[in-house]
Amino acid sequence: PELGRRFAERKRCADLECSMLMCRGKAMRDFKGPDCRFVNFKKGEAVYVYYKLIGDSTELWAGSVGSDFGYFPKDLLEINHNYSNEELELPTDVSLIVLF
Repeated sequence: PELGRRFAERKRCADLECSMLMCRGKAMRDFKGPDCRFVNFKKGEAVYVYYKLIGDSTELWAGSVGSDFGYFPKDLLEINHNYSNEELELPTDVSLIVLF
């Protein structure tokens, strides 16, 4: 099926709104995303995970670094703290991107 601007049809979250933190990790190397949907970070920075894509794009998670939010490859993160052990499987929705 055509996903349009979505990377996956489903995601795993700690709550129904995907607003609770799932885990925190440390960036194992620098990452610069290909577009504004991705969050950039430097090696050693703390990355906070809010949801994990499942299905065809299992390699992408969504989270924040400072005040920036976006997708990043999960393989670049070394998890050092879990906030929740529960994971709910939910459909992804189309996110609106607001540019300032």
